[in-house]
Amino acid sequence: MLAGMSETPPPSYYGSPQQGPDPTPQPRPDGSGAGRSRGTGLAVGVLVGALLLGGAAGVGGAAAYDQWWDDDNGASSAPDRSTPSRSDTDSAGSDASMEGVEGVAEEVLPSVVRIDVRTSGGGGSGSGIVLTETGRILTNNHVIEGASGDGEITVSFSDGTRASAEVLGADPLTDTAVIQAEDVSGQTPATIGNSNDLRVGQPVVAIGSPFGLDATVTYGIVSALGRPVNVGAADNAGNTTTYPAIQTDAAINPGNSGGPLVDLDGRVVGINSSIRTASDSSSGQAGSIGLGFAIPIDDILPIIDQMAKGETPTHARLGVQVTDAATAGDSDALGALIRSVTPGSSAAKAGLEDGDIITGIDGQPIDSADDLVATVRTYRPGDEVELTYERDGKEESTQLVLDSDADSD
Repeated sequence: MLAGMSETPPPSYYGSPQQGPDPTPQPRPDGSGAGRSRGTGLAVGVLVGALLLGGAAGVGGAAAYDQWWDDDNGASSAPDRSTPSRSDTDSAGSDASMEGVEGVAEEVLPSVVRIDVRTSGGGGSGSGIVLTETGRILTNNHVIEGASGDGEITVSFSDGTRASAEVLGADPLTDTAVIQAEDVSGQTPATIGNSNDLRVGQPVVAIGSPFGLDATVTYGIVSALGRPVNVGAADNAGNTTTYPAIQTDAAINPGNSGGPLVDLDGRVVGINSSIRTASDSSSGQAGSIGLGFAIPIDDILPIIDQMAKGETPTHARLGVQVTDAATAGDSDALGALIRSVTPGSSAAKAGLEDGDIITGIDGQPIDSADDLVATVRTYRPGDEVELTYERDGKEESTQLVLDSDADSD
């Protein structure tokens, strides 16, 4: 469920309060995305069933955002990843002192905001991460998507400043958005860490406004990495919101969406976005059971850059429609079974065919359709990858250059 916004959420979602008809397409009972029949979309549900979209929570870290996305020029150079950590044992996932968590909270709270959305049909709240001194903010798409049309967005900063905001860009496929607060200055940008350096068992901290309780700090560990999460939402073309999530047991609840997940150096390593619940709640406000999911920051930095510049976000594209091989009945192999190949796509040029089962990308095993979608979205258009697949019981491999969805209809 998305840990986010809505007083009357659809059955499978956590939402930040948003009354009236829910604009998000509903997942099918079999877990596939928004009204699309099994095998016709790129992804089928691995973690759809009880996933809820989240609200606000998080903290931020090491290389300041405005060093590489400058307000004036949209910027460029990558952040310095070499900043020494407070404690090598803490970064390795050993027991962390509460004093360390207190220091993280003190450092990061000024970079976390509450976002309130008001529409003619209701309203809701979530969280965001301050990116620049002048009020550029990163959040989840599902936090602000209700503001399209007649909606209004208000940002509340830690120093008591409140400001209206406009959407610079939004990306349903990665569930991210960038907004700009109006007429503010002197805010504290979060610093950006490196999610690729995370290790299972490493301590992390989340800060946000669960159930409207501002500046709430929770602490836990990285429970798993690269967890394929499909929240069931989709864009207008039916492509699902699927990403390779950081799983954490730090408590994430409604109102935590869009807030940062940070390491013990106060660096943003992820954006808290969804949680799994034991069962649906009649009120739609079920709480955390220790299964929270954050979007890895490294995977979305190019997307953030595009949105901040007002550009349409682009994503890597393989050019196949797949389903889970394990449930298709065609093979005993784990992987993503190709149902169709788009003519002229990278997959077609590489000779992939209907019925092939994709089992790996660059040596990383692919166990399902969602796994394939999530993995492809960690790449950028134009990246070259090695694809492993099974055809007629025999393993094959091929090199191909990923397409861009900007080239598709």
